Amino acid sequence: MHDGDWLTETGGRIRGVLKSMVDGGRLPGGTAVVGTGGMWEFVAVGGVDGEHGTAPDVLYDVASLTKMMATWPLVGQAVADGLVDLDAPVSQYLPAEGLPGGAVTVRRILTHTSGLNPVTWLERYVGTDQDLAEAILADPLEEPGRHHYIDRGFILLGLVLERLYGSGLDVLAAELWDEFGMRSTVFGPLTRSLAVAPTEVRLPGTAPTWGVVHDEAAALMGGVAGHAGVFTTAIDLGAFAREVLREGESGGGVLPASYVRESWRPHADAGEGLWRGLGWLVTPEGVVHHNGFTGTSLFLHPESGRYVGVLTNAVHYGRERTGLRELRAQVRAALTPQPHHGSQP
Repeated sequence: MHDGDWLTETGGRIRGVLKSMVDGGRLPGGTAVVGTGGMWEFVAVGGVDGEHGTAPDVLYDVASLTKMMATWPLVGQAVADGLVDLDAPVSQYLPAEGLPGGAVTVRRILTHTSGLNPVTWLERYVGTDQDLAEAILADPLEEPGRHHYIDRGFILLGLVLERLYGSGLDVLAAELWDEFGMRSTVFGPLTRSLAVAPTEVRLPGTAPTWGVVHDEAAALMGGVAGHAGVFTTAIDLGAFAREVLREGESGGGVLPASYVRESWRPHADAGEGLWRGLGWLVTPEGVVHHNGFTGTSLFLHPESGRYVGVLTNAVHYGRERTGLRELRAQVRAALTPQPHHGSQP
């Protein structure tokens, strides 16, 4: 299928799925960016809160997409700057003498095979004098080498980056996003307005979480963390996708092409027919992607240069997020190359 036809068909398919979800009361609304080469289009369906319309420039809490939009590229930048070795233990960058997690490597963290405590809960450290990095590294490792999705690893990477560069993660990320041409992406908190989609109503009869990070651990860290906290628009998500695909193909940008390509190579079996690269999930068909709990996703197909980013606040109506799995399956299917069938004799 030609790129133009694919763009029109995929945009229409995503618009239809989002409309069905909105009409069914499964989410307030959502936006998407669909692109290939130098062409892209935006989709906007429903509203930010069920009443007021959404648009491609509305900011959404991307949740765990923060890992890929902030921490992952900043690690690549640190590799390019000679500050990080993927196979070096974190004890090289953080005070970790004698701690179980000190031997964990950056690569193991990126591939979610570190064996760090998989429970993100940080409340137990509130009110103590223990440095957060030290506290995370002090827990015993659990099955290192086995894939287990772990937020704590990316929290650690955020702390490593801050200490290596002597600057906050939000400042480092803002400089990177500026080079990527992303003008709206930011860590919160943000002023409540219709330019920002609210997330969950945690207590019935009260206001939703709005302009502040949905993730509890990131909230405890002031809203700036390596695993969650970023807000972005469909416009900026498209710019990010295009830049990453370009640098993976030809390099010459902020990220080493070798790092990007290595990130898209299967490293660990993630189950359900998927593999984990450096941060990204990899399908057998070569689609790479990552999701965010709030209802966000970014899918790339490096071979064709096609991409789809979806932003919703599906948690606004509850954590069940009904229909989100189907939406993501439709996006993945749209990017999965179809086999060519020859004519029958």
